[in-house]
Amino acid sequence: MVSLGEVMLRLDPGDQRISTTREFRVWEGGGEYNVARGLRRCFGMDTAIITALADNPVGRLVEDLMLQGGVSQKYVRWVPYDGVGRNVRNGLNFTERGFGLRGAIGCSDRGHTAVSQLKPGEIDWEQIFSKEGARWFHTGGIFCALSETTPLVAQEAMEAAKRSGTIISYDLNYRPSLWKSIGGKSKAQEVNRRLAKFVDVMIGNEEDFTAALGFSVSGLDEHHSKLDAASFRKMMGGVVREYPSISVIATTLRNAKTATVNDWGALCYCDNNFYGAPVRENLEIYDRVGGGDSFASGLIYGFLSGKDPQWSVECGAAHGALAMTTPGDTTMATLPEVLQAMTARTARIER
Repeated sequence: MVSLGEVMLRLDPGDQRISTTREFRVWEGGGEYNVARGLRRCFGMDTAIITALADNPVGRLVEDLMLQGGVSQKYVRWVPYDGVGRNVRNGLNFTERGFGLRGAIGCSDRGHTAVSQLKPGEIDWEQIFSKEGARWFHTGGIFCALSETTPLVAQEAMEAAKRSGTIISYDLNYRPSLWKSIGGKSKAQEVNRRLAKFVDVMIGNEEDFTAALGFSVSGLDEHHSKLDAASFRKMMGGVVREYPSISVIATTLRNAKTATVNDWGALCYCDNNFYGAPVRENLEIYDRVGGGDSFASGLIYGFLSGKDPQWSVECGAAHGALAMTTPGDTTMATLPEVLQAMTARTARIER
């Protein structure tokens, strides 16, 4: 599996605030990258990241962190650094985990990054899909919000993947801050609707389908924790009718009671059937960032392994839940832990 997206340096103040801390812990992370890393580290599949980094010590730190994750960097483009970042730089993501009534906060610093300057024609997609035989391609709305050229790169990749029979997944991942200065929600919908016609597996939370694609979701309860099956089928049916290439649609459901206690579930629509993972009520959260990406990697693992949609959505939900029990954007779960979480509701000590 190959992912296309930005890999940033996450600066985490731990239990402090971004604005008052005197130290940060660093991780690597990025919506599309996190999915590839989860497939590699937890599920043992060969994955690669397609991205670009400015060649300076910050970029090399991101490289070092990615090496620990095991994701292949054979497609990483290294861009010469100009000394101060006037022309190219690496993305930074300052993120507070939140606690109780204080929600998580993200502050991105990612303008003029190397990956945002990727243009069509710079990546040899035929080599990746036709010659090297990548089975699955993943990208999403975060990458496509970075610049005017990144959606063109994504479309070029999708067209090449289609020609080679590679499965294409896309996580809508709507982030208002990324679209704010370039047209907002209407621009996001324009871009995502243009790309949706190439997608086989569409992923997002329930709000993403409205904000990023323009489809309304009815049937949510007041806490957004439960979705009426008939309403979900109706909306998914509308998406599939408009975009007949889409064969799977999956969504996470989260009721954030506090920053550290959530209800967590997932739904999947496949071949005109509806599948749901049991809702985990009052799930204790250590670090919620990356939970949706870990859901995606578990779901993709299920399909790549030949499992049915029910198993796949339960695997994704369990993996996402486990990923939110550890710090950082990326998973620290193991496959045996995921399998246990799919069948058990306890956290007994393993000796």
